[in-house]
Amino acid sequence: MNDDLIQYLLRLGDSALIQGQRLCEWCGNAPALEEELALMNVGLDLIGQARNWLEYAAQLLDDGRTADDLAFGRDERAFRNLLLVEQPNGDYAVTMTKQFLYDAWHLDVLQQLCGSSDERIAGIAAKALKEVTYHLRRSSEWVQRLGDGTEESHKRMLAAIEQVWRFTVELSAGDEIEQRLAEAGIGADHNKVAQAWLAQVSQTLTLATLPVPTAAKHFYLSGRKGLHTEHLGFILAEMQYLPRTYPNATW
Repeated sequence: MNDDLIQYLLRLGDSALIQGQRLCEWCGNAPALEEELALMNVGLDLIGQARNWLEYAAQLLDDGRTADDLAFGRDERAFRNLLLVEQPNGDYAVTMTKQFLYDAWHLDVLQQLCGSSDERIAGIAAKALKEVTYHLRRSSEWVQRLGDGTEESHKRMLAAIEQVWRFTVELSAGDEIEQRLAEAGIGADHNKVAQAWLAQVSQTLTLATLPVPTAAKHFYLSGRKGLHTEHLGFILAEMQYLPRTYPNATW
């Protein structure tokens, strides 16, 4: 169970970390100053959540590594983040589509984890839930605004959904680790998460006058198993450059 819990914590932490890193790439490039501030705030929220999950994972690993070591010292095959969050930002339609699909899943997971029998998980989830509630409200509003906006914004949203939808297979399917932790009362029930996620996504896309795609099929890669797309390596090369170049450096 300890090994399962470590893997679970890495999944939560790595997904929040990589999504936060992606959002921070918009710094200086956002379409408006207000949006830049909002994106940076969401990104920093996620990086803070990642630190909480990775600190717990490091404690359980008990091999001398810290949360920073886990973030900046692992290669891509050791990362357990969702494939969705490592995909490129694209235009603003792609970014908001990715954020919304992740937020809808993230909120459902955190809501269940607030009742975890593991007090530390429940505490981290309760704090993160307040932030992610806002994240979902914001991203769902953008999906509706762009989907039911101009002809151009509607066309871009259709293209964005087509581009990233295949990576949602991990949001609606669990594995043995998640099942064991759910049965132990520690982790979220992936079946309940999948149902709630699909309901939220379907409602929002309908309001946005966008079609609801059929359920994503099995994908040959799996972030849970460390089998990532080529994009993660480029993210890590930038994110980990300084700590790898100057190990043990302090400010």
